Formats: sequence, C-alpha cells, structure tokens
Amino acid sequence: MAAMKPRTGDGPMEVTKEGRSLILRVPIDGGGRLVLELNAEEAGNLKDCLLGVTSDVAS
Repeated sequence: MAAMKPRTGDGPMEVTKEGRSLILRVPIDGGGRLVLELNAEEAGNLKDCLLGVTSDVAS
C-alpha cells in the first residue's frame, strides 16, 4: 500500500506555465489545493475581474 501523505493547504498560491497553459494552484480551507488550467485569454479575464473587485476594496 502506498504511503498516505496528509493533504494540506499550506504553501503559497502559485502559477506555473506548462506549454500553452497557465496552471494556478490555490490552497483551500480543509486541506488540498484548487488547481485551474487557464489559457492567456482566460487569465487576462480573471485579472480584470480581480482588479475590478480589489479596486473597490482599496478605495
């Protein structure tokens, strides 16, 4: 039987480039990571959405 490793959400949010895709790994509560595969257009749309929301908070 393979060794069981604990699933933790510890660690930073990270983005890596793999081929044409961007891989976004986000730690989540309760352990584990949310992993998203995005293309450049989707990443730009996500950036615009996040900037729109965070600019409201910063004001």
